[in-house]
Amino acid sequence: MFILELISSPVKFIYFIVALIIGITIHEFCHAWTAYKLGDPTPKKMGRVSLNPLAHLDPLGTVFLFLAGFGWGKPVIFNPKNFAHEKKGIILTSYSGAIANIMVAFIFSIPYRLNIYFNFGLENTWFYILFDYIVNLNLILAAFNILPIPPLDGSKILYLFVNEKTMAKLEQIGMPLLFLVLFLSIFLNFNFFILILTYIVNWLLYLVRVFPASPI
Repeated sequence: MFILELISSPVKFIYFIVALIIGITIHEFCHAWTAYKLGDPTPKKMGRVSLNPLAHLDPLGTVFLFLAGFGWGKPVIFNPKNFAHEKKGIILTSYSGAIANIMVAFIFSIPYRLNIYFNFGLENTWFYILFDYIVNLNLILAAFNILPIPPLDGSKILYLFVNEKTMAKLEQIGMPLLFLVLFLSIFLNFNFFILILTYIVNWLLYLVRVFPASPI
């Protein structure tokens, strides 16, 4: 399991924790900041427009990151009725977290690109390895959250096609269905989520690192 690999290497464990804190904090902060800027004071009142990691870490989501290699932060509560354009506000607020993770990955991938272009020989330096963890974990968070499965962030695009009542019903069954597929994947030894996430992450890596070849 993923956690066994981390425990076996204290250095990898530290890198993972740092990457985890950065990824989840930025992701949830951007949800809260976007909702606040679009006119909803709810995240601000709940202390979520903050870069304090303690405001954003979700115990269950963190456990899943250790066990399964993907997870989530504490959901940001917002009231879309406060947005000037409700559906647009929901979609922008929901996707802002994943977009922020991709931007963080792009910034922290700069040493990779410089190393490729100028052959600096940075591969074994501590910051290069740490930055690699940050890039990969941020892209995993982005990839997982853009899946169009309620109640994940990516599902909010469905607001363009269904009404609020239908969306509420989809979100009620979405999480149990998500866990069911996850446990079936583990039971059948065919991890559907990891397969999909790996494909998405490889494409995102191709974009943020400007790979010279296709990720396929």
